Amino acid sequence: MDRKRELAPTEGKVTVETPRKIGNRETENKTVVIRGRKFTLVTPKFIEEFIDPQNPLQDFPLWAKAWEASWVLADFVSGRPAEPGKCFLEIGCGLGLVGVVAASFGHRVVMTEHNPEAIVFARANAEMNHCADLEIIDLDWNHPSLYGQFDCIVGSEVVYHEKDFEPLRNLFERFLKPGGEVILCEGIRRTSLDFFREMQRHFDLEAQQKSVRSPEKTVPVILCRMKPKKRRDKG
Repeated sequence: MDRKRELAPTEGKVTVETPRKIGNRETENKTVVIRGRKFTLVTPKFIEEFIDPQNPLQDFPLWAKAWEASWVLADFVSGRPAEPGKCFLEIGCGLGLVGVVAASFGHRVVMTEHNPEAIVFARANAEMNHCADLEIIDLDWNHPSLYGQFDCIVGSEVVYHEKDFEPLRNLFERFLKPGGEVILCEGIRRTSLDFFREMQRHFDLEAQQKSVRSPEKTVPVILCRMKPKKRRDKG
């Protein structure tokens, strides 16, 4: 992979307490600034409500936070010119930051998730940010059911388990249009690095290391663009 050190713009995030509930869950609003625009995210106030106390590591609610990788991906996608007729597929949309930002900057997006509570929050955030018409649907990577193909498939913090490597590759190959690309942004960890190494067998990769900075910490992530390898004709 071609690794380039490039700092992403620092994104402001301000938490505002609100009494709103989604179902019986208490929430709070968080404001994220992407390319000068403010987006308000409805987020769970207490992540513990979504954790099984008997098995806290099983199905940990990774969707319940707007991760730094999502900020970087949202910034990257919003910087691309919107092209009429082209459509993005977002996988693992979580709270919906990337898809909502992309739609607000003029892109056509279909957002997908498999966790039903995440879908509820993603829909609330689409409505909160004046994107109520955004299509947000359930997608099981192991048994994907989608209509047509997409010009670009995007996702942030979706690679945590080796068991997902093959389903994700199959999904990319099945639903990516010819000439399209996959854009993923992941935290730097063994699983994500192993995934990108595995994908190099099937895709041409262009990777950059970016960082999100705040007064408290700097979080590095990898932004990776993937295009299917061209098949060589046997002659």
